Amino acid sequence: MRLVGPNGEQVGIVAIGDALRLAQEADLDLVEVAPMARPPVCKLMDYGKFKYETAQKARESRKNQVNTVIKEMKLRPKIDPHDYETKKGHVVRFLKQGDKVKITIMFRGREQSRPELGFRLLQRLAGDVAELGFVESAPKQDGRNMIMVLGPMKKKSEARAERAADKARRETSEDLGSDTAASDLPDAPDQTELPDQPESAAPVETPSAAEQPA
Repeated sequence: MRLVGPNGEQVGIVAIGDALRLAQEADLDLVEVAPMARPPVCKLMDYGKFKYETAQKARESRKNQVNTVIKEMKLRPKIDPHDYETKKGHVVRFLKQGDKVKITIMFRGREQSRPELGFRLLQRLAGDVAELGFVESAPKQDGRNMIMVLGPMKKKSEARAERAADKARRETSEDLGSDTAASDLPDAPDQTELPDQPESAAPVETPSAAEQPA
């Protein structure tokens, strides 16, 4: 077999008995890593530690994996302007979060004979949110409905990082604002005692005419 050392160094082609002896001396396991090779490749390693590290990497990979979410928004061909703005606001929010949005135009009755109404509405919506999303799937008829898929300009991980940064900036601004407000408070009035004021002199009584000497 071809033997690889614990640090990836090439030991060379050795007999199975010699490889087992080396593994025992190093207190390691002899693990076959390429059984289909000629000759087979084995490696000296701590197999328990190897399994633990592999499990840790898989756990981290699952944690960092971002699941693709597709939101759905349904509209009518003759939607009210106020309802349109509300629906568009939801689409904007979804795209900012890094989610795809499936837009469905629902036709009823005679509206099915006017598919151009739905097509123009989808084009209008795509134009209104062009800064945040792009048309990933062009409008197409699906039975009584017309469907279009919008993709976000930014990945979900990027959108999440931006939201976290915005939250941190807001918290910092609030903290700075509270500190500034506290420093702008007027100082307490000076409590230094003023010197005692002299008492006003008693009024001098003027004798009346009857009391004056003749």
